[in-house]
Amino acid sequence: MKKIENFYLEDHHLQQLMCHYLKGDFYQWAEGELTEFGGMCAGDIDERAAHTDREGQPRLIKYNRFGEEVSEIWVNEGYKKTVEETYKKGIVGYIHKEIPELGSKGNYLYSYAQGYLLSQTEPGFYCPVTLTMATALLLEKYASDEVKKKFLKHVLATGEVEFYEGATFLTERQGGSDVGANEVRAVENGDEYNLYGEKYFASNSGMCGVAMVLARIDGAGVGTKGLSLFAVPWRKKDGSLNGIHVRRLKDKLGVRAVPSAEIEFDGARAYLVGEPNKGIYYMMEALNLSRICNAVASIGIMRRAYMEARNYAFYRTAFGEKLAHYPMIRESLVNLAAKQEVETSAVFRLVEMFDRISDDNIPTSEDDAALTRLLIAILKKESAEQAIHFSHEAIELHGGNGYIEDFVLPRLLRDAQVLTVWEGTANILGLEVLRLMKKYRVHELFLSKMKKELAGLPEELIKLGEPVLEGLIVLEKLLVKVAEADGDTQTYHSKRIAELMVLIYESVVALSDAALFGGERRRMIADIYIENAWKKNEWLDSEMKSLKYFKEIVGLNVKVY
Repeated sequence: MKKIENFYLEDHHLQQLMCHYLKGDFYQWAEGELTEFGGMCAGDIDERAAHTDREGQPRLIKYNRFGEEVSEIWVNEGYKKTVEETYKKGIVGYIHKEIPELGSKGNYLYSYAQGYLLSQTEPGFYCPVTLTMATALLLEKYASDEVKKKFLKHVLATGEVEFYEGATFLTERQGGSDVGANEVRAVENGDEYNLYGEKYFASNSGMCGVAMVLARIDGAGVGTKGLSLFAVPWRKKDGSLNGIHVRRLKDKLGVRAVPSAEIEFDGARAYLVGEPNKGIYYMMEALNLSRICNAVASIGIMRRAYMEARNYAFYRTAFGEKLAHYPMIRESLVNLAAKQEVETSAVFRLVEMFDRISDDNIPTSEDDAALTRLLIAILKKESAEQAIHFSHEAIELHGGNGYIEDFVLPRLLRDAQVLTVWEGTANILGLEVLRLMKKYRVHELFLSKMKKELAGLPEELIKLGEPVLEGLIVLEKLLVKVAEADGDTQTYHSKRIAELMVLIYESVVALSDAALFGGERRRMIADIYIENAWKKNEWLDSEMKSLKYFKEIVGLNVKVY
């Protein structure tokens, strides 16, 4: 059983989405680039990822041979090669600068398509890419011209100048998600600042050229409103560390490719980004971008887990037949395929919305921004949980082999687990939904948009979507109940609201895809998704649609690698 040869060419659904969202010369260029990158991800990058996870994990070299503290982070040569190749493909740079062959900028949608392919092989490495994307956003949007000149061209580099990866350091030992409890100090020193204190979970330490750090200027108020944002170079001009000490690297369950450290600032030179005391607002904007990256990593893991399960089912013989012959296996594969495709469509639809609100040349409203933030929260939560579920299902289908580290599945499961924690747990995201409801009445925008989209569908699909209409009625009743309740009751129900919203949203996406792209297979995907989401035939499944639809959704003659 050989490896998959090209993640992009194998993914007809992704190809269709790119054709729909990218236009003209940009699409033609992107098609070639994604094809090449899909081969790289399935080939050399995948082999390096396995080596890094098993034998080549980052290591802290605390002292040199003379006993002097150097706090160096060692990474293997294959990892360095992946860094070089990935960023030269413009996964960060071409969001903000011109693509030479086109004479125009790329966008987030193209970058996230690259991230989706990369995450199928190395979701751990997509974390530093995410941090670099966030760093680029913050520098371009809020840094002074002087600070931009120091760092931005390096963060956006695609080979023409020295490249800097980025990082975002928020978490401190005493606070965790409670960022308002942060204590790192910023002491003014002329036009610059010096930082003092520690960060407890600083990912991409040692690899980043510049980190975006939240710190409290002496004399600023308490809580999040007293935090400012700083650009902190990892090293000085002479190559020595910039007042930074690495205490230790975290020994993590997964995403072992990422050097996550506990660090101490001892007078580190720092440059204020934006206005004082506005740091939390800037960082929360970057957090929304990172949450989309989190969802993209999740659907990448879902895709790889499904592909491994599907290919194994057509390769492995048990009791005289291929696994794919057996009805229960067929049902599992159909359900995985339907959920993964719908969730991928939902995430890329969100990305297209994010691109629009991020483009100053496209007029958008506060309502558009609020609705986008809502979708980010509910899709981040759902996709992260599904990444774990898909990895588990693929392991079970492989049997004992699925538990062996020679296969990719244990790594997928370990890497998936952190995605429910990074960028906000389910509880934090539930509170985000509640905040958006109170501040922007985003639930009303959501209900209006979903009803409008359902009403515009062809009659056949409206009938197929009847459970979704019933779900909308339930959601409206829940929202009325929560609106009249006390704070504890509202918090208690916030995750339920998020879960119901995502079922409705993804169901509408499934139906809209069936209308937009047409074809019997798209209708079957929508049918299976809605039946599973709304439990229409949870026990007495007399129709057994998964078996009827297996040939069209999964296939009967799958190429076994």
